[in-house]
Amino acid sequence: MPFREINSKMVEAVLTPGQRLFSQRGAMLAYRGDVTFTPNITGGQGGVMAMIGRRVANEAAPLMTVEGSGTVLFGHGGHHVQVIRLTGDTLYVEADRLLAFDGTLEQGTMFMGSQGGVMGMVRGQVTGQGLFTTTLKGHGSVAVMAHGGVIELPIAPGRPVHVDPQAYVAHHGDVRNKLSTALGWRDMVGRGSGEAFQLELSGSGAVYVQASEEKL
Repeated sequence: MPFREINSKMVEAVLTPGQRLFSQRGAMLAYRGDVTFTPNITGGQGGVMAMIGRRVANEAAPLMTVEGSGTVLFGHGGHHVQVIRLTGDTLYVEADRLLAFDGTLEQGTMFMGSQGGVMGMVRGQVTGQGLFTTTLKGHGSVAVMAHGGVIELPIAPGRPVHVDPQAYVAHHGDVRNKLSTALGWRDMVGRGSGEAFQLELSGSGAVYVQASEEKL
């Protein structure tokens, strides 16, 4: 069930009986047809553990399960919306950037420290980003939100990409992430991004970067 981009801030999804999708609460702008919206307390396809991860990540609002037959328009807060299509791989995305996604995708939660070690934890404490990142795996579409537009940067072997952690939106592929610092610890006091921290992504895949450092 692909999302169709109506404009830079709105997407449309066509629902048929037997299909479902999940959306952020408050993301529905309008709909046509016989469509139901139900709070989801089990964290989508990821079950209870996915919801536990979302709770630990301070994401208190549950997802909404969207089912029925009709057309739904999604958007939120006037943010830019980017549609990402998965073909069996895994997307890593900040939970608060998720607008809506196909119900066929398996949802989980990854502790950033598992890839970034201690520096992954520093990223969460200093930059204000969560220590947990939502994972979506399988075949389907995901609509994510960002400030000021999104650009997809390819990641190739031997050609890592360095991203301001607060400009990071999502990534997919066989990618490793590592937070590095360009300044000494004394220089980093009071600084949460930019010159102080750089998120290095290496391997093979792509990373999505927003045009603004503003946190959603």
